[in-house]
Amino acid sequence: MAIQKDKQRRDIERFIEKMPSLSTTVGKVMEICSRTDASPNELNKVISLDPVLTGQVLKLINSAYYSLVNKVTSLTRAITMLGMNTVKNMALSTAIIRTVAGAKKSKALPTVKFWAHSIGAGVSAKLLGEAKGLPIMEREELFLGGLLHDLGKVPFGDEYIEALNIARFEQLPLKEVELDVMGIDHQEVGLMIADKWKLNQVITRCIGYHHETDTLKGESGQQVALVALGNIYTNILDHGYAGDPFPKVDEIDILLKSVGLTWEEFGGIGERVNEEIEKAEIFLKI
Repeated sequence: MAIQKDKQRRDIERFIEKMPSLSTTVGKVMEICSRTDASPNELNKVISLDPVLTGQVLKLINSAYYSLVNKVTSLTRAITMLGMNTVKNMALSTAIIRTVAGAKKSKALPTVKFWAHSIGAGVSAKLLGEAKGLPIMEREELFLGGLLHDLGKVPFGDEYIEALNIARFEQLPLKEVELDVMGIDHQEVGLMIADKWKLNQVITRCIGYHHETDTLKGESGQQVALVALGNIYTNILDHGYAGDPFPKVDEIDILLKSVGLTWEEFGGIGERVNEEIEKAEIFLKI
């Protein structure tokens, strides 16, 4: 059994080594958008050098979701209208989803349902951040943290089906079953990917600690707890599927107290979740 677990770990490490790096354009977009003094013009200079990303931005602003009367053909205008945070989210999200789309995946987690769950978690975390009164840049960071929180599940092979089945039938936390069956959990695998892609601290913590929020203190602990709540909310909503649908009520209570939200505020995001999910799904299909 120990030998088998060692082999699975090596297989996962090799898989991650072979994963393509994210484009330099995405790295520059993230860098510019992390600055409070950045301008749409700066972003325009970077994106205009990438024909694919330019096309995605223009396609998004001219999509049915925004229902504009006149077509937008200027990249700078599109960036200004969408907002730099939306452009950053789209650039990173589409880059990551495309990068993992070509990767070997087990039949355990259907791709469409997996990303639907991930989008739901990102949207829910963002809305909970709004309920907390967090600034817009921090809320958008929560969206990305929620969207990518389960990234570590992607490299698992077909043996993952066994872990998912045990978690479902015995109603156990998936992370515990992963460790038992494979000797490694999706948080640790996610941290390996975050390190390879040099994702920022907030996103990396959300990927690596969303099931262990009690190990983090202060602002970083609050951010990860909000993503953990977004993940739970999406499981309750039954939007998509990521293999871990049995949140414990006492866990929700602890997380809500840690971020200073009430049950009413937690449930109060419901009216807007579906609308925000629809918006996010549109820009991820661009």
